[in-house]
Amino acid sequence: MAFLTDRKRAQGLGSAKEGTHHFWSMTVSSIALAILIPVFVFTIGPMIGQPHADVVAYLSRPFPAIVAGLTIVVGMLHFKNGATVMIEDYSRDLTRKVLIVGVTLLSYAVAATGLFALARLAL
Repeated sequence: MAFLTDRKRAQGLGSAKEGTHHFWSMTVSSIALAILIPVFVFTIGPMIGQPHADVVAYLSRPFPAIVAGLTIVVGMLHFKNGATVMIEDYSRDLTRKVLIVGVTLLSYAVAATGLFALARLAL
């Protein structure tokens, strides 16, 4: 091993060819959230503090339900991608794999729970 040059030791340790995908997915979800969050606040915000029957009637309309569903899904995908990148940067080996699986399961569970609750309210 002592006879290897610096170039030979570094060969094969380069780019994993995943950085561009992470960058673009985070950029697209950030732009989508920059649009969705204000729409969500102005659409769902007036329902805060209203009686349950009024909220159910309001969410049974298509536009508020679609805005809420998109915000939940895009928000959780953005969380998953951001947390995955952070975990990849700051942890190693088995810990990295376990944390990535945990974050992925958490984000999909929260998205599924939110969509289920929204469907129960809207339908």
